[in-house]
Amino acid sequence: MKQVEANPGHSQWYIERFRQLAAAGEDIVGEARLIDAMVARDSRVLDAGCGPGRNAGYLHAVGHGVVGVDVDPALIGAAREDYPGPEYVVSDLAEMDLPAHGITEPLDAILCAGNVMAFLAPSTRTEVLRRFAAHLAEDGRAVIGFGVGRGYPFQDFFDDAAAAGLVPQLRLSSWDLRPFTEDSEFLVAVLGKRAS
Repeated sequence: MKQVEANPGHSQWYIERFRQLAAAGEDIVGEARLIDAMVARDSRVLDAGCGPGRNAGYLHAVGHGVVGVDVDPALIGAAREDYPGPEYVVSDLAEMDLPAHGITEPLDAILCAGNVMAFLAPSTRTEVLRRFAAHLAEDGRAVIGFGVGRGYPFQDFFDDAAAAGLVPQLRLSSWDLRPFTEDSEFLVAVLGKRAS
């Protein structure tokens, strides 16, 4: 929420940016295509930090039950306008409780793109990952991507994920499946729940 309060004009700029990219025919749903390839049709998917809805909208259009969550009401408003169909919830990810919103089925996948993890307050990162684990089905997966140099070292992220009960299944350096190396400047982590 601090990000929203610190720069109130950012939301409208962000909304217009993705509207312009979509109008120009740019690929704005690469992250969603990866999730679609990972899950069966009619899966339950969360777009965590969904912004103006580009990925949630795509996943809904190809046949998934989608929930988009974002802390910014302006972004949720744009998502509802531009990409109707998914269920959208205004919530801080560190306080996310989907059953309280009537969304009780466990999730098959969680997508967290757009450097969302790096925008979180450091004190909430592990709690957000715990909330992800709590909402996942036993064989569900969380797919989280963010870049280097954003104040969240990749090893700290993996330590926080372990503390939250999530274990890495695959590490990539891009949404188009390029392998992760020690020199990678971006991380796409596929995480599953730790076996009980």
